[in-house]
Amino acid sequence: MFRGNWTWTILGLISILIRHFALKSPELTEEFYSRRFFPGVRNVIDLTLSKLPFATVYIFIASVFLFLGIFIFYFKKKIGWKNKLGFTIRSLFNYLGALIFFFLVLWGFNYQRIPVFEQIGMKPTAINEEQLITEIELTRNILNQLRSNIQEDTAAIESIMDYNDLEKLVRANMREHLYLLGMNFTGEPRTKQFYPAGFMRKMGILGIYFPFTGESYIDPTLHPLEKPFTIAHEMAHSYGVTDEGEANFIAWVIGSNSDDALLQYSAQLKLLRYQMNDLYRMSQELYTHFYRTIPAGIRNDLTSISKNAALYKPFNLELSRKSNDIFLKTQGVKAGVLSYQQLPMLAYAWRKRLKSED
Repeated sequence: MFRGNWTWTILGLISILIRHFALKSPELTEEFYSRRFFPGVRNVIDLTLSKLPFATVYIFIASVFLFLGIFIFYFKKKIGWKNKLGFTIRSLFNYLGALIFFFLVLWGFNYQRIPVFEQIGMKPTAINEEQLITEIELTRNILNQLRSNIQEDTAAIESIMDYNDLEKLVRANMREHLYLLGMNFTGEPRTKQFYPAGFMRKMGILGIYFPFTGESYIDPTLHPLEKPFTIAHEMAHSYGVTDEGEANFIAWVIGSNSDDALLQYSAQLKLLRYQMNDLYRMSQELYTHFYRTIPAGIRNDLTSISKNAALYKPFNLELSRKSNDIFLKTQGVKAGVLSYQQLPMLAYAWRKRLKSED
C-alpha cells in the first residue's frame, strides 16, 4: 500500500531536522548559510528566472496544476482502493516534503540567522512618550524639507516615475547602502508587480517575497508614495532578511540615506505613519495636537494614501493577519505581525547610534 518513492518526504524531514540545529546555532547559520550558501542561490536566480519579463510566480502556479494533472493521471491507473489510497498519501507527503525542502533551502533557513540589528551592535528598546514626541517632530520636519524637492504645491502627490525605472532606482540604492548595515550580499533581486491588480490587497497583502521563485511582488494598486518603501522592504527579504520589522528598518535606512528625494520622502512618510499609530495608542489628545502641526502637503499625502487603501479593503483582514501571525511565529519571529510595528523603535535606536558616532 505504501510502497514507492518517498524521496521528497525524506528530504523534507531532513531539512526540518537541519532547521532544528540551525535554530540552536544562529552563528553557524549566519556564517555558512546566510553569508555563503544563500548568496549563491540569490545570484543563480537573478541570472536565470529573474531575467524573464513577467512575474515567475505564474510558472509556479502552472506547475502546481501540472503536478495535479499528473497525479490524477496516475491515480486513475491504480487498481483497488488500497493502491489508490497509498498513492494519494505518498503523493501528498512527497509534495509537502518538496515544498518544505525548497522553502528552507532556497530562503527559509535565514529565519534562524543572527538579527541584523544585533550584528551592527544596536540594542533597541521601547520608547516612551517624550522620546516619541521628539522623534515624530523630527520626522515631520525632515518630510517638510524633502517635499518641496518633489512637488512645489500642497496637492497630494499621486504620480511618480515609471515602475520599471523606480524598481531599478531602489535596487541601485539597496546595493549602494547595504554596507551601512553590514550586509555585503551580491545579486540583482527583482520586485515585480503582480496582476490582476488589487488581488493581493484583497487578500490583505501589500507585497510578498516568494522563495520558490526568488522574486518579490507588490500590488500595482499601491499608492505611488508607498511603492518605493514597499519595493525596498521586499528587496530586503530578497537579500535574506526574514523579520518584517528588520525589513522595514532596512527599507527605511536605505531610503533615508538615498540621494533621491522621492525615496527619502517615501521612507520618512512610512516612519511617520508608524509613529503616528504609536502616538495615537499613547494619547489621542497628543495625536490630535500633533496632526494639526503637520504641513498641508504632507497631510494631503496621508489622506490620499488612506483613500487609496479604502478602495481595496481585504476580504477578511483578521483572517489575513492571523494566518500571517501564525506563519511568522512558527518560523521563530516571536512578535509575529507585531514585528511590523517595530520601526519607530529601531529608527530611534539608529538615530541615537548615529549621534553617538558624531
